Amino acid sequence: MALPSRSASHHAPPARAAARTTARPASRSGSTTAARPPGTRDPEQTRARILAAAKAEFARVGLGGARVDRIAALAGANKRMLYYYFDSKDGLFRAVLEATYEHIRESEKALHLDALGPVEAIRRLITFTWDYHLHHPEFLSLLNSANLHRAEHVKSSSKVRRMHSPFVAMIGEILERGRKAGVFRSGVDAVQLYISIAALAYFYLGNNYTLSAIFGRDLKAKKALEQRLAHMTELVLGYLRRS
Repeated sequence: MALPSRSASHHAPPARAAARTTARPASRSGSTTAARPPGTRDPEQTRARILAAAKAEFARVGLGGARVDRIAALAGANKRMLYYYFDSKDGLFRAVLEATYEHIRESEKALHLDALGPVEAIRRLITFTWDYHLHHPEFLSLLNSANLHRAEHVKSSSKVRRMHSPFVAMIGEILERGRKAGVFRSGVDAVQLYISIAALAYFYLGNNYTLSAIFGRDLKAKKALEQRLAHMTELVLGYLRRS
């Protein structure tokens, strides 16, 4: 019974044998169009999927509660790939923070605040900061987790520090333009100003449920949100105005 099988294999048509021989190298090189899972041979796409899955996981349960197995499953990636790209769960959390801050800073650049008058530039910065906190609740969760771990992941990232230096310089330039134009007071610290703007948004939104319960008001209602932004804007501009 075995002899006919060997004979058939030995006398297979040369064209089919050649096709089998050439198909393997094409698959390894990625030049073949054979069906395969999207992104399996695209390192950047795989890395991006892992980052997106990790961001969702860290925002949902924090660094301590996050599990690499769940992140890998959500990303549709092998767990070993997480360690290949990011070394550890802590490395992955740092990369998520870097990507998040990078997105914020790039979005701020798109505002072109340097092309606006100083008062309008600050007004636009306040509105952007408020809107970003409002529409990206995952950012608040990531901040909470980062601070719970005493910002060790931010401290170990030179990338985050590099991103913020030009941002602070930009705010400083706006303040200086306002001072020279006679509309802003002098001696305003750019870092303190931005912390105040971010804090006005972060505290309100990060504690919205408790604040709403304590004061008996729906502080997440559309009118309440509009009032909050108007209050923030007047508060900051009122401080900056030259007396």
